[in-house]
Amino acid sequence: MIPVRDLIKDSGVLSTVSRRAVALGALLLLSVRPACAADETIGFVVLKEHGVGNQTLAQPYLDRMLTLTAKLTGWPSATGKYFTSRSAAESFIKAEHPHFGILSLPAFLAMREPYKLTVIGRVAVSLAGGRRYFIISKSANSLAECKGQTLASDHIDDPRFVERVLFHGQATLADFKTVPTQRPLQTIRAVLNGQAVCALIDDAQKDQFDHLEKKDGVRTVWESAELPPMPVVAFPEAPATERRTFKDNLDAVCDDEGKNACAEVGIDDLTAAADSDYASVVTAYGGK
Repeated sequence: MIPVRDLIKDSGVLSTVSRRAVALGALLLLSVRPACAADETIGFVVLKEHGVGNQTLAQPYLDRMLTLTAKLTGWPSATGKYFTSRSAAESFIKAEHPHFGILSLPAFLAMREPYKLTVIGRVAVSLAGGRRYFIISKSANSLAECKGQTLASDHIDDPRFVERVLFHGQATLADFKTVPTQRPLQTIRAVLNGQAVCALIDDAQKDQFDHLEKKDGVRTVWESAELPPMPVVAFPEAPATERRTFKDNLDAVCDDEGKNACAEVGIDDLTAAADSDYASVVTAYGGK
């Protein structure tokens, strides 16, 4: 067999053919790259903190919602994971690098800068909680009168959010004898049974409280300003064209066949939004 280098030395023809082959190979590589990108599965993370929903039950409906989303946007496929725990969601984000997310407001504010999140939409929900917060009490008459007293809540795991966004500097958690609770109704019962003088609840819990037959004199003594809804965010991994496509189709995700799937994960509708829609709470939280 004649070595290739000898053939090249003896014939300019093979050298020309080789150059053409290399050029053709490069062209094929360039043409293959978009095909690989087109086959990419788009990842999502949904984090709904302090909710009453069940993560296991919600996951199949999220899968269905994302299948419909992929169909609307023309993506090959979309997959995601539903969480009720921030730490679990962050572990997933670090491992899987999703392109998009739907996050509870406190989680968004805490994760916005570390994960370079960009708002592209917002979630319309009914009684999902987190739009407004209240303090209820039987003996105290105001936020000021709750200071120095026991304060029960399942929302005090993020002090920065409570103190800066909810209380707007009017109080800190150090002003109270905090009684952490694990479940929404447990917080309300803490005041009803005398375990706590005051309780910090959100609008979903307030609805539960309002439907109780016996309130034993417990009433609302303070309420926060209304807050923006859960945002839909893009992670840095999502290219600009992908973000634009998803944002343009947000209004249609929960329509028609997607309506039931969205409802089962606590979403009534999705609409486009921008960072500017959350600027006031970002500033209050202390972000840039």
